[in-house]
Amino acid sequence: MSSVRDLFGYRVLARIGQGAASVLYAVQDPKSKQVYALKHVVKRGEKDDRFLEQCESEASIGAKLNHPNIRRIEKILRTRKLFRVVEVGLLMELVDAATLDRRLPTTAAEAARIFAQVAHGLAHMHARGFVHADMKPINVMLSEDGSVKVIDLGQACEVGTIKKRIQGTPGYMAPEQAHREAITPQTDIYNFGATMYWVLVGEVIPTALPPKDENNSIYSGAVDPNQVKMPVPPAQRDPESIRRGNGFVVPQSLSDLVMECIQIVPSDRVASMDLVADRLDAIAAELSQPQRAAAK
Repeated sequence: MSSVRDLFGYRVLARIGQGAASVLYAVQDPKSKQVYALKHVVKRGEKDDRFLEQCESEASIGAKLNHPNIRRIEKILRTRKLFRVVEVGLLMELVDAATLDRRLPTTAAEAARIFAQVAHGLAHMHARGFVHADMKPINVMLSEDGSVKVIDLGQACEVGTIKKRIQGTPGYMAPEQAHREAITPQTDIYNFGATMYWVLVGEVIPTALPPKDENNSIYSGAVDPNQVKMPVPPAQRDPESIRRGNGFVVPQSLSDLVMECIQIVPSDRVASMDLVADRLDAIAAELSQPQRAAAK
């Protein structure tokens, strides 16, 4: 239990997570008794300004989204001193779920159903004019009933944004992110393809950013931008050698889609996230048929 008892008038129930400059709490509205997640960021120095700005951006983008596969953002709360914001709280939907890296699928059909929900959520973002820009397994939450929520809009931006700093996660980052080029829906398609690859194979793909820590597996796939090579397709991997441990065979249809998503050149990737979602729906339906599933 956190020593913090109250934030912005909400009763703190528990500390449930921590980010680079934030702490995540479960809180309760004392009037309605509704329980939420609250991301808390405090300005302790000038370097924290960007984290406050990130919360403001996350709240602004979240307010324009409304999809069952994206965590709902309720509102942003601020504390001001001398007319300057010194503390913010991002009030969000509380999701009772584990991140995808901790709750991996055990069959190809289950994987396809999970991926399809993520793709539908991202397609909604794209239709509203935004890109997530940081899709990876820890930004997908999976409930016991199989429902999915895409979380963390901290790096999200408008379609076409050119960022001043390189942002993203090695092993999932699209080449255009590493080169600080325009962020587009194709960027999310690459990030998502890399996410699917990790879930299916248990390894990150080679991406165009030097590793921060060679001992950390999340960076093990990062290489020189000029030496990026396509990974071995998931369907060609020996199930017994796959590190994730569940050992199911990856069907060719799902493997092909993953490889089409992680093409180096954006225009070579699947044309839209809507098409990715449609193909995943079809793959999930096919794999869920008992006779087809048995044949696989």
